[in-house]
Amino acid sequence: MAGHSQFKNIMYRKGAQDKKRASLFAKLGRELTVSAKLGGSDPDANPRLRAAIAAARTANMPKDNVERAIKKGAGGSDGEDYEEIRYEGYAPGGVAVIVEALTDNRNRTASEVRAAFNKHGGNLAETGAVSFLFERVGEIRFPAASAGAEAMFEGALEAGASDVESDESGHVITCQPDDLHSVAGALEGQFGEPESTKLAWRPQNTVPVDEDTAGTVLRLLDVLDDNDDVQGIAANYEIDDEVLARLTA
Repeated sequence: MAGHSQFKNIMYRKGAQDKKRASLFAKLGRELTVSAKLGGSDPDANPRLRAAIAAARTANMPKDNVERAIKKGAGGSDGEDYEEIRYEGYAPGGVAVIVEALTDNRNRTASEVRAAFNKHGGNLAETGAVSFLFERVGEIRFPAASAGAEAMFEGALEAGASDVESDESGHVITCQPDDLHSVAGALEGQFGEPESTKLAWRPQNTVPVDEDTAGTVLRLLDVLDDNDDVQGIAANYEIDDEVLARLTA
């Protein structure tokens, strides 16, 4: 079990402060609705809903919005019927990309995702074309103030986690997918509520990209992330920290 892992900038995420508020809440609302529809409205008995509620809290989503989205899902067939879809493709430089979406219109979402890849020098591939390059893991995030690196490492080890990454931005704990909610529960008992608890795609190998290619890759990921249907993105690029700082300044 490593105390620090090397995939700090591989999973591409934009913080809530970088998103349009309405778009972020739309994504969170969809996940709350689907989680409640699939597993019921009781978060104690529905780990996916519990994770969705935690994400909504982290983003400061209004309580009324959260409750409305859960009620909508628990109410059954009324309203939109969202479908979970995974898209796979390649960005410039041979960077593998996985896009996870919740959509009420498969054709619209596929068209928009394909257009984003094409416009930015990539190409959409068949399902399964790149997912073998990734490992499915459970991921739990805590703010840096939750604990010191050593305490978090020890707590994660005892909880059954497989890896920990700690730096000034916080702690990222990974575990086997089936262990996600038991590990998260154990850590929450020690360190408080996590920032997020979810399943994620972890690249098994990374693809180094130069600054020009990196800029195009990040623009593609930005466009995908701005799509309300897109819930998550993973990519196996490796960008030098100095280059990444310049590109995201």
